[in-house]
This record gives sequence, C-alpha cells and structure tokens, in this order.
Amino acid sequence: MSERYVKPTGADAVFNGAVGFLTRIGVPLAGSRVLAVRGRSSGEWRTTPVNPLRVQGMRYLVAPRGHTQWVKNMRAAGCGELRKGRTAEAFTAVEVPDAEKAPILRAYLTAWAWEVGRFFDGVDASSPEERLREIAPDFPVFRIEAAA
Repeated sequence: MSERYVKPTGADAVFNGAVGFLTRIGVPLAGSRVLAVRGRSSGEWRTTPVNPLRVQGMRYLVAPRGHTQWVKNMRAAGCGELRKGRTAEAFTAVEVPDAEKAPILRAYLTAWAWEVGRFFDGVDASSPEERLREIAPDFPVFRIEAAA
C-alpha cells in the first residue's frame, strides 16, 4: 500500500483555516464541508475541510494529499460527520478499492482541480484511464452513506 502524503504548507493552513471557518459558520466554499472523525488513539473529534463528491448517485470523500491523519482515523472509525454551520450529518464510510477509483478520481478532478489539482502531479480530468489507475493507490477514497 502506498503511503504518499503531501504535508500542508503555511499557505495551505491559511486557506484551509479560512474554508473551515466559513463552512463552520454556514457559508461553505463551493460545497465544502467540515469533516469530523474520531481520532484513532484519542477518541477526540478531529476536523478538517473536505470536498464531498457525488458520482452516479453515490457520495465520496477523496484525500488529495494522500494518506493523511483523517484518512487513518476514518479507516479506524468507519464513520464520521459532515458539518456545515449548525448542521451535522452522520455517515458511515467504506474505503473504495484501488481498481474502482479511476472514474471517481476523474470526477473529483473535474469538480475540484482548481483547488486540489496541484496534488495530482500533472494528472488531470483528461488523463487516460490507465494513468488514473496508476495513481489510485496514492489517493484514498471513501464511499459515504447517511448513518441509519
């Protein structure tokens, strides 16, 4: 399993802070949400801004920076919340196998390349299917469904 991870820079922290703040007060940027997931060791809620994606009626979370802390926490917890303002939507999460990621990554790059394209090292929405399959292990994807 790939362990690719792109560490945030100072500018990223400022941008993520601004997006997170706006989303927390109920003014999300282009559909962003604040992901809340329990820490795998502490059990404390951990939050980060994310860009949920809908493909063929299913919802997904993609980790453009790779195998981040939120990804590791999501693997352990299997659930979380998407927050916007005072609204919190509980969900369950299942990690998508690498072989199924290509169309999801293409859709994600179509929707969000303006924000996260730099993390994909020259791969974009028009890249060949083979190239998307090659990079799939570097980009965790979770299918999310509303919790019962």
